Amino acid sequence: MSTYKADFYAWTQETAALLKQGRFSEVDMEALIEEVEDMGASKERELESRLMALLIHLLKWQYQPTHQGFSWRQTIENQRGRIKRRLNKTPSLKPKLIEIMEEAYLDAIGEAALETGLAKKTFPANFEQTGWSIAQVLNEAFYPES
Repeated sequence: MSTYKADFYAWTQETAALLKQGRFSEVDMEALIEEVEDMGASKERELESRLMALLIHLLKWQYQPTHQGFSWRQTIENQRGRIKRRLNKTPSLKPKLIEIMEEAYLDAIGEAALETGLAKKTFPANFEQTGWSIAQVLNEAFYPES
């Protein structure tokens, strides 16, 4: 009987031992497949989260120029570095970058509105309307002008 739902850690250890021993017929394949798929999805979620944080700060940079400071610059630089590392470690996400960027942007405008106190309609409705390219967003020299 699988311990997958009752004790996840124990299940991972049991599954690893079974795989190492070549006892594949005893592995809860359905649970293993679910976890492998979730591992891949988590890398995509991480990328989307980092893009969202980057986009929030780029929007704040552009729409609140009087508040620009070291903290925002640091966040922008940190997120760019982490995004680049994620894409280098997981190059299969690159073809999905446009789709992930567009989704992250939609979340970013809501958060940017909350953080700035500006109305959501202040910001472009979608990523394409920002006039930014993905290359610009990821370029360490790019900071949007107000």
